[in-house]
Amino acid sequence: MVVVDCIEGCAVQTETVLRQALAERVKVCLFVNKVDRCILELQMEPEDMFQRFRKAIEDVNVIIATYNDELMGDIQVMPEKGTVAFGSGLHGWGFNVERFAKIYAAKMGVDKEKMMKRLWGDSFFNRKKKTWTNVQQPEGVTDPLPRAFCEFIMTPINQLMTSIMNDDKAKYEKMMTTLGIVLKGDEKNLTGKPLMKRTMQVWINAADTLLSMIVTKLPSPRVAQKYRVENLYEGPMDDEAATAIRACDASGPLMMYVSKMVPTSDKGRFYAFGRVFSGTIATGLKVRIQGPHYKPGGKEDLNVKSVQRTVLMMGRTTEQIADVPCGNTVALVGVDQYLLKSGTITTLESAHNIADMKYSVSPVVKVAVRAKDGKDLPKLVEGLKKLSKSDPLVVCTTEESGEHVIAGCGELHVEICLKDLREEYAQCDFTISDPVVSYRETVGQESHCTVLAKSPNKHNRIYLKALPLDEEVAQAIEDGKLGPKADPKERVKLFKEKYEWSDTEARKIWCWGPETDGPNLVVDTTQAVQYIIEIKEHVTSAFQWASKEGPLCDENMRSIRFNLIDVTLHTDSIHRGAGQIMPPTRRACFAAELTACPTLQEPVFLVEITCPQDAMSGVYSCMNQRRGCVFEENPREGTPLIQVKAHLPVSESFGFVSKLRQETSGQAFPQCVFDHWESMQGNAMDAGGKMEELILAVRKRKNLKHEMPVVSDYMDKL
Repeated sequence: MVVVDCIEGCAVQTETVLRQALAERVKVCLFVNKVDRCILELQMEPEDMFQRFRKAIEDVNVIIATYNDELMGDIQVMPEKGTVAFGSGLHGWGFNVERFAKIYAAKMGVDKEKMMKRLWGDSFFNRKKKTWTNVQQPEGVTDPLPRAFCEFIMTPINQLMTSIMNDDKAKYEKMMTTLGIVLKGDEKNLTGKPLMKRTMQVWINAADTLLSMIVTKLPSPRVAQKYRVENLYEGPMDDEAATAIRACDASGPLMMYVSKMVPTSDKGRFYAFGRVFSGTIATGLKVRIQGPHYKPGGKEDLNVKSVQRTVLMMGRTTEQIADVPCGNTVALVGVDQYLLKSGTITTLESAHNIADMKYSVSPVVKVAVRAKDGKDLPKLVEGLKKLSKSDPLVVCTTEESGEHVIAGCGELHVEICLKDLREEYAQCDFTISDPVVSYRETVGQESHCTVLAKSPNKHNRIYLKALPLDEEVAQAIEDGKLGPKADPKERVKLFKEKYEWSDTEARKIWCWGPETDGPNLVVDTTQAVQYIIEIKEHVTSAFQWASKEGPLCDENMRSIRFNLIDVTLHTDSIHRGAGQIMPPTRRACFAAELTACPTLQEPVFLVEITCPQDAMSGVYSCMNQRRGCVFEENPREGTPLIQVKAHLPVSESFGFVSKLRQETSGQAFPQCVFDHWESMQGNAMDAGGKMEELILAVRKRKNLKHEMPVVSDYMDKL
């Protein structure tokens, strides 16, 4: 059911919604809203209204045709087929052509189907000759004939509404009698707008119209699941579960998808709400609850529990029910602890998951929250858990700095989430701060000298150098192609062929870091050193520590390669234990980074903006103020819109959306996703630069010493 404003026509959101519906293979009906404004505010002629409606419907059909799927057949919306309703949601009235066709078909004694075709499009009724024609001004007629849609549908509605609003009692009472509208009790004393609302609701009720349209025009689950099973099910299309979904078989194995969590009246518990695709779910049934990370045959993200109660959700009331067969929606009690946001519930051992719903947005706007009062912290943490359960798009995380960060898809979305958190889930006071952007530390060139660090007992020495890794290598490590879990032979081959490393270097990577799989490496380039293998463990653990908290501002390192040039070790193993090797390794890593032109990398968003051609100047000026760069423009065929892609640093993205809306008077719709890390220009060690300011600000926020680090802090003299 898609709603379109008859005055403004098709918006960008309408397109997003339609695109999502068609990608999921869902058939749509259209409701043209705000017709009351055409009649009362704009006082349009019925013919103008008809043209407006037709334009809005054509726009929707263009989008449907663009994203259509052959399997679904022709699903364009047509008033003469009864798949378009018109009305006013505010006043609660609505009609489709079918509704009036029934009345007139009975009156004129013709077939309803024939009548529906005549009540839309170019068909006119000649009253003198009592004939239908498709020409507006046939021969022998002085004035153009009114269109059937206008004459038989819009004019009566128009007359009734205006006569009530103008308080023309004789006229509207006569109309009410002929139309058979009966007002009860107190309703007879109403006047003006309340009377108009009530009359329209009694005569053409929106609920009845929409319900009958949805029931008669949209496919039943049994029909729809035949062509939707490919989109719904992740497993093979011929296994037991897929067959049961296709047949919508109530006696088959249970397959159900939980799409969201609905908060219940008692705090902190949720109904798991979803739809049964096959089988029957009943109270007390033992089911497998499969989260999104479940792999068939595995144990991860799987719980086998019994359903405590099945509940029917009707509007705002809930009704207990013994069992629910497939094709219906249901809410379950007692499975909310085992699911985060969505998941699959089944009785089949071999069942794969039902595919997650695709959302057309991603969470990118972040804010940090912290409890005002320390003792409220557990409440806040619990509240965040509940918040992330109840909204499928929110991501709540705890940053490395210990902040609780809420990420939503736009500033409005985050605002609403915070309101829910404060009033509903956490019920405590908290402060909201501008979110922090985390940076990464990296180097720009090879160290200008070999760095030396001595152990506390002065018997061991470690010599290191730092080099930058290629961005491609760092990317490949993050993707896991060159990570520690990749196949060693494949990895060596890739390093040699694609990135031109020597064979010995590719084989002698000691470790990755931080977290043992990050995009930093220690490579052993020493030649014939005694005991070197015995200190490998200690060097590795020191490197994990160093690469997690770099020397510039305690951020993670990224794409740095440390070459172990040489080591001098004590002959006695007791004098080269962890306590003697770890501190110098860490200091050497820091010193090597500081001698290799260190800089920071900042995260960059990929922004997609959809806007009309004339709003482009606003987009460019907004981007230029925020260090953004536009790198692609695609005109959308058949529409005046342009799709722009641009890179925007995350640190500049706060308030970006609202600013962009101001600049383009609300015509541009941006969507951001994290894209890549980009090294910032310049050397962090240059005094008085932009980079120094940034580093000092971060150090201040983290309560570190408010001055730049110096190489001599970490490097030892020979």
